[in-house]
Amino acid sequence: MGFLANLFGYLLNFLYTWLQNYGWAIILFSVILQVVLLPLSIKQQKSLKKSAKIQQEMQKLQVKYKNNPELLNQEVMGLYKKEKVSPFSGCLSSIIQLILFLSVFYLVSRPLTYMKKVDPAILENYQQEITESGESSSYPEIKIIEEKADEDENVYINMNFLGLDLSKVPMQNLSDIKVLIIPILYVITTFVNIKIMTNLNKTKEQRQKEKEEKERIKQKNTLTDGSKEESVDEQLQSMQQMTNSMNYMMPIMSIAIAVIAPLGLSLYWLVKNILQLCERLILNKFMKKEEA
Repeated sequence: MGFLANLFGYLLNFLYTWLQNYGWAIILFSVILQVVLLPLSIKQQKSLKKSAKIQQEMQKLQVKYKNNPELLNQEVMGLYKKEKVSPFSGCLSSIIQLILFLSVFYLVSRPLTYMKKVDPAILENYQQEITESGESSSYPEIKIIEEKADEDENVYINMNFLGLDLSKVPMQNLSDIKVLIIPILYVITTFVNIKIMTNLNKTKEQRQKEKEEKERIKQKNTLTDGSKEESVDEQLQSMQQMTNSMNYMMPIMSIAIAVIAPLGLSLYWLVKNILQLCERLILNKFMKKEEA
């Protein structure tokens, strides 16, 4: 992660030198990174479309062969092969996103090391001075910027962005309501992204099929005495709820981290969310034309 954070630091420092503002540098950095990852995004979007088409069939197989795991695996693999979808495509994308997540976290947590490339000996001396003065911080380099920037221009970074101090950690500055602006916007865009992504991955035909399938299952499980056997339907719903929980797990984790990390990280995630939303809407429009 440190290797990638170091590479990203060269780009972020170049942008900062040009713009002279940490916030605008992060925004442009986010745009460039999203453009570089566009081919991966296109591949992921296509894979999600295909996966969504076979999801209903997979749920049926899971119910049908719930007591025969070996046969279930065979049928599922056969379904993937038939639809030409890799069961590991989503894993690769998740791994890449996790690597980027950690690398950018390293970068914004230690901007003097990865962005400004300050001599480690100088940073160690400053950190020792701050510790001896009785002050401490979860992010020593952020503290060095706050305490030593007036004395040493090598550790100065302009983190004032539209009236917000991007060096602040929301959890440590709850008395300043402004520190919550970016995290709140990030939370909103995160769940809007999830909702839109879920809807985009469902075609009109698929929604109709899901509705018809649900009706068919209810009719099939209606007994002669008027009672209903809902076990199959409940299992399908349970599987869908599990899938939804997995979709929300990573965003909830990142939200938890956003309140204990410097605001620069939340700004990166916020811009990334907005870019991803626009990207998905545009890609979906083009893919619909291809399907037509």
